[in-house]
Amino acid sequence: MAATRGSSSVLSIEDEKAPEFVDSVRQQIVQEVGKRIVGMHDILDELLVSMFAGGHCLLVGVPGLAKTLLISTLADAMSLTFKRIQFTPDLMPTDITGTEVLQEDAATKEKVFRFFKGPLFANIVLADEINRTPPKTQAALLEGMQERKVSVAGDDYPLPEPFFVLATQNPIELEGTYPLPEAQLDRFLFLVKLGYPDKNQELDIVRLVTGTTEESVEPVVAAEQILAIQSLVRQVPAADHILEYATALVRRTRPEEPDAPDYVKRWVSWGAGPRASVGLILAGKSRALLNGRLYVSIEDIQALAKPVIRHRIFLNYVAQSEGASPDGIIEKLIETTPADEKLYGNRAG
Repeated sequence: MAATRGSSSVLSIEDEKAPEFVDSVRQQIVQEVGKRIVGMHDILDELLVSMFAGGHCLLVGVPGLAKTLLISTLADAMSLTFKRIQFTPDLMPTDITGTEVLQEDAATKEKVFRFFKGPLFANIVLADEINRTPPKTQAALLEGMQERKVSVAGDDYPLPEPFFVLATQNPIELEGTYPLPEAQLDRFLFLVKLGYPDKNQELDIVRLVTGTTEESVEPVVAAEQILAIQSLVRQVPAADHILEYATALVRRTRPEEPDAPDYVKRWVSWGAGPRASVGLILAGKSRALLNGRLYVSIEDIQALAKPVIRHRIFLNYVAQSEGASPDGIIEKLIETTPADEKLYGNRAG
């Protein structure tokens, strides 16, 4: 496991080699994932930023873009346990969390309930086509995503650490689907959009998939090292003006705010909540560290605004009729929200 660096669990922001270690982990993961996945470098970067920040991801893209393969390959490269749940209309909550079964003890002949863990008990859980199952089953995922545990018959069962839910959703086939409720959407740190590959990438995909060999993916980082990097991410300092800029960007998505732009008041039903502000800063810290920096910049916040905010603002009918989109609104907000450090006070250390 090439990324191993002594006892990585004691990584500290004061350790001058910490950014070098994180960069080494990132490069090795990208190299291993590249054995099976063509392109998608920006998508992989967003997934790594989210995971090292301790967040969950919702991947949205048309069928055939290798969303499932990307996630399973990432799990292999990270040496993490992986489970795939195919969400269907008949899926029950216990099919995800697990269930209690009445069994007879072989020694005492006493009948006792034993809990059998469901597929949610894995480091990386792929919730495939999450919008194809009813809200009751979607909600079974909610406690695990937020509380990192499952409650059954009054007992709590902690989920393994690290724990990530990477869900996929088809944006074009809406028949027989159940839109995710706002509370569950808000639990995803990122909504990542996947587009079609360019011509050269598609040719490379055809060559790779129709060939006779498949490269094996080697694990390059262990679960304890990922937890250490997550701890390191939280140690990255964010200056006061960065905190205020991120908060201002999020608050301006709310139409009831006095300084919300006119287009927000015209197009947005309700904007992003405080979890978006927290997510922007955590993701900014993760991106900074992955780029070898021990401080968060305005550019980090701007680069992550779309994946953090786009699923947290909800447009009205006027916006739909006028062709407005969440991404377009976020772009306008970035252009019009002042980013001058002097407006937000002095930089904190």
